[in-house]
Amino acid sequence: MRCDLHVHSFASGMFTAPGLNRFVRESYNDPAEVYARLKQLGMSIVTITDHDSIDAAEALRHHSDFFLSEEVTVKMPTGSEMHLGVYGITERDHAEIQRRRTDFVSLVRYLAERKLLFSVNHVFSGLTGRRHADDFESFAAHVPAFETRNGQMWDRANHHAECLAARLGKVAIAGSDSHTIAGVGRTYTEVPGARNAQEFLAGLRAGHARVHGVHGSYAKITADVYRIIYALLHEQPWTLPLMPLAVLVPAITAGHWLNEILFCCKWSAKINGTDKTASLLRQLGSSLESNLAN
Repeated sequence: MRCDLHVHSFASGMFTAPGLNRFVRESYNDPAEVYARLKQLGMSIVTITDHDSIDAAEALRHHSDFFLSEEVTVKMPTGSEMHLGVYGITERDHAEIQRRRTDFVSLVRYLAERKLLFSVNHVFSGLTGRRHADDFESFAAHVPAFETRNGQMWDRANHHAECLAARLGKVAIAGSDSHTIAGVGRTYTEVPGARNAQEFLAGLRAGHARVHGVHGSYAKITADVYRIIYALLHEQPWTLPLMPLAVLVPAITAGHWLNEILFCCKWSAKINGTDKTASLLRQLGSSLESNLAN
């Protein structure tokens, strides 16, 4: 069975950047359209992992091959934030997860008691802000799964997540992390032999998962931002006077992509316990040249 374990819809709420958080959504994906696209691309079962929300489930709960999940914004003991994917939950679980999400230890204790599978998403990404070395120790001690292939992340960031997961004996999962229809189902997790969502999740816990699909790129994320701008204009025509600012998107996404690569370089070197910064910076140069060529 195949499942994209990291997908977003319009239930993910508003974009977090100041100013934009008043009128720009994280995603404009309609849940029914997401479901149809995932099935078209061969996903055996379907879930949606919106940010701290299960509202998309209302449109999909009548499908026998749909199961409930979410991406939780969690406060770490160090004060930093991270995204935790939690799979196969109930509505009561969602309520308790949201109550505990500002207390990492309390949250993971609850998830363990409920025998729910949960993962550190985009392990070597700076999307949620600063990171501390103690955060990685918490991941190692308390989280059973790592997202080792994220369809929006640099391939080297995914590679380092995969290596870390293997070293720590963590379950490896994959998902597109797509906020637009174009990317859903392009990165996914497979559990051979599973026949339903319960067996799929059991296979994940047993370490039978295989990750497949594409990585992220500068070109991909830039195209997705333009798709979101188009959807914004369609939903809120009053934003049309702001559209000339769209010419700045390639520069903005280049800055974001560079920050992601530098974040990965910094933390993968620290976690590996050796100074690999020079090597990783050479990879950065190669990656930028490749992206510019594309």
